Amino acid sequence: MVKGYAGKVLWVHLAEGRIWTEEPDDAFYRRYLGGAGFVAYYLLKEIPKGADPLGPENVLVFAGGAITGLTVAGSGRSAVGCKSPLTGGWGEADGGGYFGAELKRAGYDALVVKGCAESPVWLDITPDGATLRPADDLWGLDTAATQDAIQEATGDKRTRLALIGTAGERLVHYACVINDLRHAAGRAGVGAVMGSKKLKAVAVRGGSNVEPADPDALKALARWMGEHWREDAESFHDTGTDGGLLDLNDVGALPTRNFQDGAFEGAKEITGATMRDTILTGREGCFACPIRCKRVVEIHDDEYDVDPIYGGPEYETVGSMGSNCGIDDLRAISKAHEICNAQGLDTISAGMCVSFAMECYENGLLTDEDTGGLELRFGNAGAMVRCVELIAAREGIGELLAEGPRAAAAKIGPEALPFVIDVKGQPFPMHECRTRHGQALGYAVSPTGADHMHNYWDEGQEKDPLGEKLQELGVYQQAGRTDMTPAKVWAYTATTNWQWVHNMLGHCMFIPWSRRQMVDIVRAITGWETNLHELLMAGERCVTMARAFNLREGFTRADDRLPLRTQQLFQTEQLNERPVDPEELDEAITLFYGMMGWDAETGTPLPATLHRLDIPWVAETVV
Repeated sequence: MVKGYAGKVLWVHLAEGRIWTEEPDDAFYRRYLGGAGFVAYYLLKEIPKGADPLGPENVLVFAGGAITGLTVAGSGRSAVGCKSPLTGGWGEADGGGYFGAELKRAGYDALVVKGCAESPVWLDITPDGATLRPADDLWGLDTAATQDAIQEATGDKRTRLALIGTAGERLVHYACVINDLRHAAGRAGVGAVMGSKKLKAVAVRGGSNVEPADPDALKALARWMGEHWREDAESFHDTGTDGGLLDLNDVGALPTRNFQDGAFEGAKEITGATMRDTILTGREGCFACPIRCKRVVEIHDDEYDVDPIYGGPEYETVGSMGSNCGIDDLRAISKAHEICNAQGLDTISAGMCVSFAMECYENGLLTDEDTGGLELRFGNAGAMVRCVELIAAREGIGELLAEGPRAAAAKIGPEALPFVIDVKGQPFPMHECRTRHGQALGYAVSPTGADHMHNYWDEGQEKDPLGEKLQELGVYQQAGRTDMTPAKVWAYTATTNWQWVHNMLGHCMFIPWSRRQMVDIVRAITGWETNLHELLMAGERCVTMARAFNLREGFTRADDRLPLRTQQLFQTEQLNERPVDPEELDEAITLFYGMMGWDAETGTPLPATLHRLDIPWVAETVV
């Protein structure tokens, strides 16, 4: 058996109450690596075409990767995947913490959940096996109360959980899965699928560590990062992911008031430095990570009471609940974050739903009667917090917003469509693509809908000379941030294939390993004589499988589009702004399809490409 993996996949059929294991062969692990790769395989193999995302035919996959759970920085990530209720297509989200590592230590590389339970259950996993236990008494509890109850039942405070809150139970389409209360597999509505299956939680208690092929080599790499991480990642420790907010604001790339602007006058009030100097009480990290970038905040005043058990807001939350709602109050943003982690909501989509509603309200498309008296204007912090509560509860205006901005606009009327900022139904993350056109291409073609993590950051291609990270991928031509040249399209294509590798390996993208070091880590863990080329092919394989899944579910080239707002100027002039030209984007999409070995018009993976990637069976799934 290949080293570094547990060697088993756990299967659970909730309707039948049946539990079993499979032991994939070594080629399976090398071909798909884990994480998003396992998700791609099982979604294509196990979900029938046209399945209801919230029905029993959908499957829910939890998967670590080769790096997950090994004692090297960045190994705390794992993936959750399903057919997304938010988009109707490929759904995959990644979370940190300790759950993925504990699942591997319990003896499993992945968990595949089928069917729907008749009544609420939780899954208890130990090295001795897995058991379904009743969860009627847990249904309706927030994530902290659920974790307390399950850890009391197991008698072990070290029990690690992936669980949902009431938003998942109520099938909010962007409900998330929460790991260890502070880490979210946030996007694609994976928590709603977990709720539809009446699976409240997966609890894991591990056993022994998984042994790598070359322990000494892995220890040497881990020791190197322990000694050098501050050179490139000190800011993540000091001010968290929110540390770069002012930089985005200065170049006109900070989403503001539902992406109407790219700079926010209250930006200094919501930075990572301001958080550090006011409400921060601690820093936490994921499994085996020295950086500890996670925020912990605590607030007790006349307006807000925020429990540190849920950690604190990261940049995406500060952007979505802050600048994009016109709010400069870190206390209100932290309260909204607490609600989302307690009830299991994606903070990005929740914030984007609120900002959408605010713009509708200010334009007379929503009235006080529609909002239940909430004055949903940009800058109204109390209304934002209350709206997030209502979304989690699916009450009042929250019921309208619970299935995402696109679904809400369909009910409000066509006048609301220009205020929907999404791709394929998934709202934009907090990065302004009118200042980065490679990233704009990435938003358009992403199989999950708008995503920033498996995407491109155009700044690097402006440098003279280009950095080694681009040149080692075969990118040799400079391009400006808002260029959409063939060189930019190739840079996006090559880079995004690598970004997917992180999500397959179960690795955090914020750890400053070089790609060569990443190759060395995989070699030390698995014993494979792998190289950068093979890992890039694995990323390409995963992207291609995700594309095939969406094609099978009825997606076409027409779904690879950006919202109208990206074609418009900001309300105030901003540095580096250039609206995305739809014709230029269309040409770039054609070129991207060709570079991926897909049909240049439809984006269908060509037979030769599927054979080159050693997945010819995928062609049969697209029919």
